[in-house]
Amino acid sequence: MTQILVPTLGESVTEAIVSKWLKQEGEAVAADEPICELETDKVTLEVNAPAAGVIAKISFGEGKTVEVGAVLGEISEGGAAAPKKAAAPAANESAPAAVAAPAAAKQSPAVQKIAADNNINPADVAGTGKDGRVTKGDVIAHMEAPKAAPAAAPSASKPAAPVLARAAGPREEKVKMTRLRQKIAERLKEAQNTAAMLTTFNEVDMTAVMDMRNAYKESFEKKHGVKLGFMSFFVKAAVNALREIPAVNAEISGDEIIYKNYYDISVAVSTPQGLVVPVVKDCDVKSMAQIEKDIASLGSRAREGKITVDEMSGGTFTITNGGVFGSLMSTPIINPPQVAILGMHKTMMRPMAMPNGEVKARPMMYLALSYDHRLIDGREAVTFLVRIKEALEDPQRLILEV
Repeated sequence: MTQILVPTLGESVTEAIVSKWLKQEGEAVAADEPICELETDKVTLEVNAPAAGVIAKISFGEGKTVEVGAVLGEISEGGAAAPKKAAAPAANESAPAAVAAPAAAKQSPAVQKIAADNNINPADVAGTGKDGRVTKGDVIAHMEAPKAAPAAAPSASKPAAPVLARAAGPREEKVKMTRLRQKIAERLKEAQNTAAMLTTFNEVDMTAVMDMRNAYKESFEKKHGVKLGFMSFFVKAAVNALREIPAVNAEISGDEIIYKNYYDISVAVSTPQGLVVPVVKDCDVKSMAQIEKDIASLGSRAREGKITVDEMSGGTFTITNGGVFGSLMSTPIINPPQVAILGMHKTMMRPMAMPNGEVKARPMMYLALSYDHRLIDGREAVTFLVRIKEALEDPQRLILEV
């Protein structure tokens, strides 16, 4: 038998949820064939078969939480699958050893962690799992039960109200939040609670960028095999501005500041599972063509759920484009531990007063920079955004790096 193990999930990720089994017990698999999907708090990733054979046993069903190194199941190599009925006695045979100690002493790591974090003794929780074991759901139910009892709780208990669950109505549908969506909510709230977040705005005339793109898009695509979009212009403009205002590319660590002498730009991508932020590495040394290729590749794999944790780690500054959905203006939220994020918006024709007094229709875009005021002063934030504007309104600056 060959064990199917939960692989290393990436930095700081210790557990995942089994979201889908692509193969079932009794089905043949080839070596390296995807057999299972795991959902972490960052990405959905596939687990491949470690050997060719037949799925003999599935140890964790869909929806179960597993830790790194856990045995998801077993593959019988070079033979027929073991009868499914035979799998049950095998599991039962190991049960006495597992429950020989008191049930409270044999809780899963997930149960132990949530119990410890909330000062709960697992022995006080009624277990609904096999052999009376306490599950993660039991602990959560135990936490919620006493809170739901008082009809008129004192003001001190009000912060707990949002976590109370309620039954769905006859015309409602109740769906459990995915782990990714839970993490998004957690990180966004963390950013609001931690950072002294402000947003400054400016507007940019996109005429020069659009003219350059229209003039060279065909030859660019023919030579490089990728379309010339707007994002590479913004990435290069951001790198130039980050060089001048290094605090925007920094990070707060305790009572110290970490200045980063590299430019790994996170690009927000909307996927069916939620917002993910893959990272384009070393943007200061990459050509615009390579940046466009990286963005296209990362975006495509993110939407397909095939992006890796490493590809979403280590960004120093984020760019998000709400304009693709029609947003005219917004205040983006910082992506911790970064200290700033640039928001792009919809380009619209607006009447603008020219230096000679004429009024002309120009393609204008509002820009927003949300920043952590603990590290970045208003002067730096405004200067940074002005540098972005100047580079985009005169794209030759991107070539000359001025």
